[in-house]
Amino acid sequence: MNSSFTARDLESGVASYGNTKAEALRMLAEAIELHEGGGEPVTNEDLEEWDLEDTEPGDEDLPEFIKKQGGYLGA
Repeated sequence: MNSSFTARDLESGVASYGNTKAEALRMLAEAIELHEGGGEPVTNEDLEEWDLEDTEPGDEDLPEFIKKQGGYLGA
């Protein structure tokens, strides 16, 4: 059985997970740091390197398989 652990900071509501309790807590610490403004911002150069496009949600038409299901089901 493959299990994971979830860790959540009650004050901020930030949560993360890991394969062990220690890993979940390490990942939570990193997530809290990023939530509080730590880390580096993603640049256009980063997006190009990762072969990602800088688009906003809803900028593109829905894929055919979603249209056939009756529309978007996201938030």
